[in-house]
Amino acid sequence: MSTLFSTAYRSPLGTLYITCNRNALLGVSFHPVMLDENTTNPVLELAKGQLDAYFKGVLKQFTVPLELHGTIFQKSVWNALSAIPYGHVVCYQDIAKAIGNPKAVRAVGMANNKNPISIIIPCHRVIGKQGSLVGYAGGLEKKQWLLSHERERANQSNT
Repeated sequence: MSTLFSTAYRSPLGTLYITCNRNALLGVSFHPVMLDENTTNPVLELAKGQLDAYFKGVLKQFTVPLELHGTIFQKSVWNALSAIPYGHVVCYQDIAKAIGNPKAVRAVGMANNKNPISIIIPCHRVIGKQGSLVGYAGGLEKKQWLLSHERERANQSNT
């Protein structure tokens, strides 16, 4: 078993709980997942620095190394989520098509719900087919905040 590290990170959305091993980020969650509050390592520091830059509107694409634990299907969905450009939204059906399984809309929704690395794997960029905000582990108000935050910064960089 590898050594795990975790920290609580204060964000504009409240506390995020970050977990990693020596080499890669394992989780970012709105729900407490703490192993030892006083641990640190280079991956945690990189993740916190990138989250700081993201919330300041400077960082638009995360580069912190990730280690995904899930089924092959879940990983395919999470990889497709990571390809959604900053400031854009797609619907669950778009993701199902992107992974080559257009009828798997509900399964995509379930995999999206199981995303272990919130914000960095941008599950908040997935909305309902009719444009409605649906489902987000942190709550819809946080999803709305993230989408507005990105939309404003994306528009600023296009002007």
